[in-house]
Amino acid sequence: MASNRELMLAGEWYLADDPELSEMAARRHRIQARWNDPARTDVEVRSDLSELLAGFGEGSVIRPPFHCDYGAHLTIGAGVFVNYGGVFLDCAPITIGDATQIASNVQLLTPDHPRDPVLRRAGWEAAHPITIGENVWIGGGAIVVGGVTIGDDAIVAAGAVVTRDVPAGVTVAGVPARALPPR
Repeated sequence: MASNRELMLAGEWYLADDPELSEMAARRHRIQARWNDPARTDVEVRSDLSELLAGFGEGSVIRPPFHCDYGAHLTIGAGVFVNYGGVFLDCAPITIGDATQIASNVQLLTPDHPRDPVLRRAGWEAAHPITIGENVWIGGGAIVVGGVTIGDDAIVAAGAVVTRDVPAGVTVAGVPARALPPR
C-alpha cells in the first residue's frame, strides 16, 4: 500500500494529517523560522534554502517572508528572483525554470480538495504539479493553481488567476487568466 506522501506526489487523494508529512512540515518550519529572520545575511538565507529545497539554482534570490509546505518538492532554477511574500504550496512538485522573475505576493498552489463535502470534511486532498518555464515573468498577486504549465518567455499579469496552461511567449491577464493579443 502506498504512503500518503506517495499518493500525494502521484496526484491521488491522500490525507495530509500523516506522521511522515507532519515531520516534513516540522522540518520546513524549523528552517523557515531561520530564513524569514530579517537579521540573517544573504549567505545564511541561501544556505537555509539550499538545505530545504529540492533544488536552488546559482544566483537565485528569494526575499523573505516566503512560505512553502515542504520545500522538498520545490525546484528553482538559476538566476530566479522571487520577491517578498511568496506562498508556494509544494504538495506536488513545483519546478521554476532559469531566469524567471516572480513579483510580490505570488501564490503557487498545488493542493486541491474534494467537491464532495463529506470527503472534504474528512481531510482528503490531492495535489497537481506546477511547471514554470524559463524567463517567465509573473506579476504581483498572481495565483497559479495545480496542474498548470507556463511556457518559456510567458508573462502572467499582476492579479491574474491562472487555471490553464500558458503557451510559450504568451501574455495572460484576468480572472480566470486569458491570453492577451500580441503587441
